[in-house]
Amino acid sequence: MTPLVRSDAPGGSVDAVPGSVPATGPAARRTLASPPTRRVDLRLAPAALVSWAAAWALTGPMLGWARTVAVGAALAAVVAGVAVVAARPARWAPSDRWRSQGTRGSEAAPTGADPRRQGGARSAGLHVVVALACLAAVSLGAHAQVARQAPLRSLVGQGAHAELVGRVVSEPRAAVFGDGERWQVAVRQVTARGIVSSTAGLVEVTADGAAPRYGASVAVSGVLRPADAGDGPLARLTAARPVAERAPPTALLRATHTMRSALLDVTDPLSAQARGLVPGVAVGDTSRVPDVVDEAMRVTSLTHVTAVSGGHFAIVVAALTALCALARAPRAVRVGVVAVAATAFVLLVRPEPSVLRAAWTCAAALLALALGRPSSGAPALAAAATVLLVVDPWLARSYGFVLSCAATAGLVLLAGPLARRLAPWTGRPLAFALAVPWAAQAACGPVLLLLDPHVPLMSVPANLLATPALVPATVLGLVATSVAPWAPGVALPVAWLAGLSTGWIAGVAQTFAAVPGARLPWPAGPLGVAALTLLTVAVLALVLRRPPGEGWRREWREAAPRAVRRVRRRVRRAAVRHGRARTATVAGLAGAALLAALVVAVPRLAGAGHAVPDDWQVAACDVGQGDSLAVRTGPTSAVVVDVGPDGEAAGRCLDRLGVSTVDLLVLSHFHADHVGGLAAVLRGRAVTAALVSPLDAPEGQASAVRSSLGAAGVPVRAAAVGDGGTAGSATWRVLAASGGPRAEGSHAAGSGGGDEGDGVNDASVALELRTAGGLEVVALGDLEEGAQDSLAADLAATGSAADVDVVKMAHHGSRSQSAALAGHLSPRVTLVSVGADNTYGHPTDDALALYASVGSALVRTDECGTAALVVRGQEIGLACG
Repeated sequence: MTPLVRSDAPGGSVDAVPGSVPATGPAARRTLASPPTRRVDLRLAPAALVSWAAAWALTGPMLGWARTVAVGAALAAVVAGVAVVAARPARWAPSDRWRSQGTRGSEAAPTGADPRRQGGARSAGLHVVVALACLAAVSLGAHAQVARQAPLRSLVGQGAHAELVGRVVSEPRAAVFGDGERWQVAVRQVTARGIVSSTAGLVEVTADGAAPRYGASVAVSGVLRPADAGDGPLARLTAARPVAERAPPTALLRATHTMRSALLDVTDPLSAQARGLVPGVAVGDTSRVPDVVDEAMRVTSLTHVTAVSGGHFAIVVAALTALCALARAPRAVRVGVVAVAATAFVLLVRPEPSVLRAAWTCAAALLALALGRPSSGAPALAAAATVLLVVDPWLARSYGFVLSCAATAGLVLLAGPLARRLAPWTGRPLAFALAVPWAAQAACGPVLLLLDPHVPLMSVPANLLATPALVPATVLGLVATSVAPWAPGVALPVAWLAGLSTGWIAGVAQTFAAVPGARLPWPAGPLGVAALTLLTVAVLALVLRRPPGEGWRREWREAAPRAVRRVRRRVRRAAVRHGRARTATVAGLAGAALLAALVVAVPRLAGAGHAVPDDWQVAACDVGQGDSLAVRTGPTSAVVVDVGPDGEAAGRCLDRLGVSTVDLLVLSHFHADHVGGLAAVLRGRAVTAALVSPLDAPEGQASAVRSSLGAAGVPVRAAAVGDGGTAGSATWRVLAASGGPRAEGSHAAGSGGGDEGDGVNDASVALELRTAGGLEVVALGDLEEGAQDSLAADLAATGSAADVDVVKMAHHGSRSQSAALAGHLSPRVTLVSVGADNTYGHPTDDALALYASVGSALVRTDECGTAALVVRGQEIGLACG
């Protein structure tokens, strides 16, 4: 019997009917041999992507268009909805089908359209309606929030002094400057110029003293300053005095605060890593994580261990589900238990953006479970992201929220296919273990590049080995947290057991972070992100298109384009006809490979003899006639004092040193030989804060520097004597920072460097730094002799900074040096940053003889190049390059 053929079948394909012979051939064999795979439900993905794009645009460049977009999208959604409802599919009677008695088309063509096509069009129309509705909702949410923020925004734009009343909505962090703490306040009322206004918005407050508890109501006053675009808070404010609580947190929040504090007390006797990582894994408190461990986890992409998100929720939900299953609890009880526990967990770890994403995704899955519907990761993620963006459109600019969504999307969309491709070679368990970190890294890589222009090559193996320890660390940490307030004696051994797991995680992070080439430098900015995205897509496409279980040669034959196969055949025929052709081809390929190797290797070999030691502590960069000093604060971080003259020298030096994060950038004064290379240092590096001279002169250069730092979102503060703080693993203190010329003589006319009577050199910030290894470093900027004498008197009076390890000599070794200061500092090593071809006569013989007379070893960048100091045992070593 001839099977029926439908006119709309693609390519005239045959529909199987009862009694027909099943199709045969390779395609059928592959279909029968391969188990059916569950298709990912992406129906809500367009709505989520539209919501995200709208939220990002309407909270940034299109902030004033929110109401217009909301009205337009709502009208468009109504029109599209009416069109979809009106376009009902036409009836398709059996008599309208094509009949075949052995000859196609013997009957008249059907008068009705194929309902499958009409159903597809209607489905597409529904997607458009939903996307437009989401666009309208996000726009309306943005407009409502902007309207509520209007009073606060106006005052921020004016730089007004105001009193804010609100609620603390974040745990405290160390202040950028000084010993205070900073936290965020959700403002509900603002008072300025005698006018009280209701408002809304986040403000980051910095104040001395202990921070108020999470959830407490506070009143704080100060000058409002704008925050960085997309940084979360709307403004920043520094309080002149400690902030007290006006009203305590709710009873539930007080209970969570008690639990967090008790966990810190219980873990205090443990090892350094356990003191930091057990609270970090359990409740997201990273305040005590050692800097070296924190940096290693960042290098190996293990920061998700302490950034409570979807993985922690999955562990908690899985543990509770298993307990409910053992207790044979019905579905309603299971859903209730998980819902209550998830809510309590959110309050305990604090509702950060990544936590909110995980919680709402869990809520969507629980709703599906309660309704008896199969839960799916993709719809749950899309629904959660859309709801949160409607409630708070500014989440679209939160890196934590973006990374959480990207990682979850990567796991949902990529982990399964990657595991299936890897399984024939590795087995299913190892394939899944490899696929999870690979999928997460592939999805998050382009976003992470915006924060750090490096590709973590050790991410997948580090996560593969560290992730199994996350489950016991999380479970035991939460048990210790729950027990600590009532039974600290019981919580201590539980926390100690959790510390064994976190010790494994810390060891894996530090081991892989120490591998040479653990991070690959990558171009920063949009071009770098686009390049990494294209490379990631290309690699995934190549891996996922290969059928598992077949040889490489067969895969290549099946996947190679026809044109490539044709070229191969022609080359092979030519080689057979002409025996020399094959030899010439091989020789040509070998020559090309050798040339490529030389192009890549020669520059590396040329600098191989001058490699910077891995354990460098202090480095005076060779920037020519200028200053740039780096003091290490972590595996890839440093305090940088000055950035040399205009050009790329300082940036290249920091690249060689492996510095990708500047914990503190100090610009001693605004002369071009100290600030000219700022652009190269900012490019591709994260700068936490900047400390600058209090004298904005020369005015043009000072203005340009402040503009560049502002554009890069770097907080800037003018230095004052006595300022100090912590930068990474180092501590720092300002020794001198004058606001103008000194009356006792700045030696402007005869300094050999030319202070030109403007007092700029004597306004240099002189800084004392102490590294984690105890190395004491003093950088003197371009202080002249009079300013140095005053500094020597101040230091002698307080007995500080005496007999230090390293001094960066003032003013490139000009003759304007203070014998009193040199004698008080008595450094073991004196660094002289000076250009080989300068017309000032730097360094002078008198300056060199002065520091040599106090027993100091002299190191000059014009002779040594970049001078890197290391500490081995009790000795300071030098590497030139």
